[in-house]
Amino acid sequence: MANSKFSYVKEFERSNVLLPNTFIMVRVDGRGFTSFCDLHGFQKPNDIRGIKLMNKAAKEVVKNFSEIVIAYGDSDEYSFVFRKSAKVFNRREDKILSCVLSLFSTSYVFHWPRYFPDCPLKRVPSFDARIVLYPSLSDIQNYLSWRQCDCHINNLYNTTFWALV
Repeated sequence: MANSKFSYVKEFERSNVLLPNTFIMVRVDGRGFTSFCDLHGFQKPNDIRGIKLMNKAAKEVVKNFSEIVIAYGDSDEYSFVFRKSAKVFNRREDKILSCVLSLFSTSYVFHWPRYFPDCPLKRVPSFDARIVLYPSLSDIQNYLSWRQCDCHINNLYNTTFWALV
């Protein structure tokens, strides 16, 4: 509809441009994944099929965004860190967030049959995402340490709990 009388509606769109010279961290997190995993019979405490599927979805994201410098996954979440100098989508928050989230989500569904060949999807998986900006490498290291600490605590708890059950 370029150059039509309706073109003015484009002027209502607003984008938040992310601060320059900061690391862009996008964290994708499963919504309602406890019930999703129960419904699909995931093995406790860690289902290797689910882990491989999450990793495959994350690889698709990394392959499609050349400015990602590291990705870290745990349980039903994945974090993607873009370099400080990233120019992806001119640092438009809405574009980065929606494209990373949609690519991760669709990859998860697309590759589901490969990792769960005997278990058709009974419910559509859902993920949410957020962007956080970190000004320094030290902040990124602390963020990743925090996620690793959370992973370790949850894994200890879940491994012990399911061994007792």
